[in-house]
Amino acid sequence: MIARVYVGLKPGVLDPQGRTIARSLNDLGYDEVQDAKQGKVIELTLEDTDRELAQARVKEMCERLLANTVIESYRIEIDSPATQK
Repeated sequence: MIARVYVGLKPGVLDPQGRTIARSLNDLGYDEVQDAKQGKVIELTLEDTDRELAQARVKEMCERLLANTVIESYRIEIDSPATQK
């Protein structure tokens, strides 16, 4: 099983990297870019297990280590072997 965790800043938290990205894209001529948000993707390879158990375990991992839940939010996607490419 593959679990993907998408971590990003919560609304209202300053994102200096996102601002720099947006400004740099504007400087390169991409004037349509109004804002950018920077985050991270963490891909975990898990032993084959029950999907609900995997979801619960990855949620626990996020709460304990992968995301700073004071300023970050996260979203989890679990792919079973049949859906992996």
